[in-house]
Amino acid sequence: MSLFRSRRSFKPVAMDPARELPRELLTELLTDAHWAPTHGLTQPWRFQVFATLPARERLAAGLQLIYDAITPTAKRDPAKRAKLAASPRSAPVVIALLAHVQPGGKIPDWEEIAATSCAAQNLMLSAHAHGVASYWSSPPAATSPEFVRWLVLDETHRAMGLLYLGYASPSAAVPTSTRLPLNERVTWHEV
Repeated sequence: MSLFRSRRSFKPVAMDPARELPRELLTELLTDAHWAPTHGLTQPWRFQVFATLPARERLAAGLQLIYDAITPTAKRDPAKRAKLAASPRSAPVVIALLAHVQPGGKIPDWEEIAATSCAAQNLMLSAHAHGVASYWSSPPAATSPEFVRWLVLDETHRAMGLLYLGYASPSAAVPTSTRLPLNERVTWHEV
């Protein structure tokens, strides 16, 4: 089975937080991400890596603060808030994914976001090829302008969520996935 068809998303709770990813491996995964297609060679992807427990705990606390700031009191869900704290502690690596866009630049925002998404896919496929589980999460707290400011970046950055990386726990079941028939998603134009 191909790399594309066998890759699955493992939620952070299915990862082994005690099994660290070597820096050399992380660098290789990020290098593979860095080779994503990019119009005008703008290379808009930005990665903020939280690969130590203190860094992930700081991220968890920051996500909870942002959740409190952007969620009206009446709509706050204690379970969602708790998950924002637990997830970064569950995976040995969390990467904040951002797209750098130039307002009024020659490349439209949507293309920079698409290129950054390609970088994320490259990273996740490379992780899978190395036996590393991955999960792309996009809670509002991690896709907000407030998160960008928390990372001490300016408004030319768009937060696109968090990429969780780690080895799957030995007890974790491999998630299954299906797709609709391809012919329901393809239209052939022959004239």
